[in-house]
Amino acid sequence: MNWQKTRVTESIGIDYPILQGPFGGGFSSVKLLSTVSNAGGLGAYGAYTLSPQEIYETDKQIKAATNKPYNINLWVSDTDTKDGSVSDDQYEKTKKIFQPYFDELGIPVPPKPAPFQSRFENQLQVILDIKPKVFSYMFGTLPEDVLQECRKRGIKTVGTATTLDEAITLEATGTDMIIATGFEAGGHRPSFLEASEQSLTGTFVLLQLMREKIKAPVISAGGIADSRGAKAAFLLGADAVQVGTAFLACEESNASPLHRQMLFSDAAKQTALTRSFTGRLGRGLSGRLVKELLAKEAPHLPFPLQTTFMAPLRQAATEQHRADMIFFWGGQIAPLVKHRKAAELMEELCRAFV
Repeated sequence: MNWQKTRVTESIGIDYPILQGPFGGGFSSVKLLSTVSNAGGLGAYGAYTLSPQEIYETDKQIKAATNKPYNINLWVSDTDTKDGSVSDDQYEKTKKIFQPYFDELGIPVPPKPAPFQSRFENQLQVILDIKPKVFSYMFGTLPEDVLQECRKRGIKTVGTATTLDEAITLEATGTDMIIATGFEAGGHRPSFLEASEQSLTGTFVLLQLMREKIKAPVISAGGIADSRGAKAAFLLGADAVQVGTAFLACEESNASPLHRQMLFSDAAKQTALTRSFTGRLGRGLSGRLVKELLAKEAPHLPFPLQTTFMAPLRQAATEQHRADMIFFWGGQIAPLVKHRKAAELMEELCRAFV
């Protein structure tokens, strides 16, 4: 079977159906994106934390680094707060649980975070202006008029599903391609119909369900780090694969040296899903702090205020070299990560087509 040429490669205009996962939170880099795109895959940049102006500036850097197709990713729902704020009572309950950890690092507990205002609509206008070949989105669906504007401008849209029902919903809106992201994947669980805790289908089960029930091209994500995993996905009907953790571990990503080191260490053998660090359910390495907070069923602020609240703790732990106090994003496949250079990882993934 010729898995190299698929509906995804034909639609986007890439040589290989290999997509780099788009890392939000400052983990993406122009260098990683351009390395993957220039090698024939689809590089990606997670832009949900960027201001509209920052997206414009980043896009200029991307266009200077590659003339190949690339993907810009945004979050349809970028806040879980009511009116952007949180009650004093919820803040005090969260503060009580986390106080000992701030004390341990010798830093004060931050005050209640300022209200957060969604940026998605303003970010969306930038996407329509800069016209990346691919616009992928998470945590929801796009309105019909937005999808029509994307089509007019030659932008291919990619939605993200964690369940079959989400995939069916995305297809019904007219999105071009759909990512089947299994619970094995690192990072946030981008569920939008049901709670993330009730949306934990495995990658290959979800892929097969979607392949049977929807007509749109399916991109398999979660638990893929080498050519063997890619081959398995193609055998089950994937039109492309998206690789996250393995690219995050590469030197070209914007992950810290310590983060990359942890992904290659024994610590990567255990991962966990938790809301304690951002307010949304996400998978990362299961260190001491993760285990203790899970045991306590710790309260937390809504996303993204929990991220703001935890930022000083992460910074202090990094400065004090306290890896046990940091949540490192990573998927269940992390122990199989082998490559530190993105070009070498691309070569390995392309062996799926030999």
